[in-house]
Amino acid sequence: MSETTFKANETDTYQAPGVAGHNKEVVWERWQKKRTFVRALEGTYGEVYKELFAAQRVYPSTDWKWKGGPHNYGKKIINPQAVNVAQSIECHLDAYAPGGHGQKHGHMNSAVFFVLKGNGHDVHDRKSIPWSPGDAMIVENGCVHQHFNDDPKNDAVVLIMKAKPLFLFMHMIFQKMVQYPPTTPPPGAENYQPPANL
Repeated sequence: MSETTFKANETDTYQAPGVAGHNKEVVWERWQKKRTFVRALEGTYGEVYKELFAAQRVYPSTDWKWKGGPHNYGKKIINPQAVNVAQSIECHLDAYAPGGHGQKHGHMNSAVFFVLKGNGHDVHDRKSIPWSPGDAMIVENGCVHQHFNDDPKNDAVVLIMKAKPLFLFMHMIFQKMVQYPPTTPPPGAENYQPPANL
């Protein structure tokens, strides 16, 4: 396969951006699965509030499996699809392989990106912003952005918090993929696996 083509699945090959035919839409399984964006609150008021008070309050991240790869892995832990107590927020962990990066994309909702481990940078609307452990970075509404781990030997781990379900409920649903994540591992990180203790 040449540098101008890539595979989205076992049967379809697509042209890289800038090559004739590149604008054919790619179907990536992890973004095509049906999701629950806002749950229905059904039953009587008494049932609903009793269920809320009885809901689990601690959610160990190890109860979820990492998904994605080979550059960027994620766990969507708190969202309306996964837990009963959260209806307006989403919280997930992302791990970036050494030298890895995620997709270039944009969405209506803002997000807080808290760095737990690693050193890297983001590109927000073409502006490069460095980050390191302990930093909390804001991705503003409508910003086209991409996350990069700058360390070629160590991974990066971040916690991302956002009010995405609330934005989707208000029909502020515009999200766009500008550049899909790579399908081949970063050089030197071919055997990378995200942290087992998270």
